[in-house]
Amino acid sequence: MGNLIRFGVSIEKDLLDNFDELLALRGYSTRSEAIRDLIRDTLIQHKIELEETVRVLGTLTLVYNHHASNLISEMADIQHKHHETIISVMHAHVNHDDCMEVIALSGDARQISVLADALVSLKGVKHGKLFLTLPSSDITS
Repeated sequence: MGNLIRFGVSIEKDLLDNFDELLALRGYSTRSEAIRDLIRDTLIQHKIELEETVRVLGTLTLVYNHHASNLISEMADIQHKHHETIISVMHAHVNHDDCMEVIALSGDARQISVLADALVSLKGVKHGKLFLTLPSSDITS
């Protein structure tokens, strides 16, 4: 961590009280660490929105009906077409009908979004969510 700088913030009491309650629920020991996390998250989102070609890390979580016709084959075909961005895939059997896959990703943000959209939109996929972040060294560079 670089040099620490202290600064003051003006904030309404009710807003701060609610923030403190949330911090306690999430296990933060200080407001400072929570504010640092909020700033990091904002910087990450801004970089990803600003530069479609930014290199990102991510996960795509899919829940799908494994009985859906041709779904497994279609998912495999799409993943093979995007093999350069896929680091790893974890497959879990959730219940009799549902499976979950968590796909670890690294690469160009735009390409990863295209992959995610292709998989989430397949018939039989019940829900999908893409999470993107940056390597820690790229957050403030």
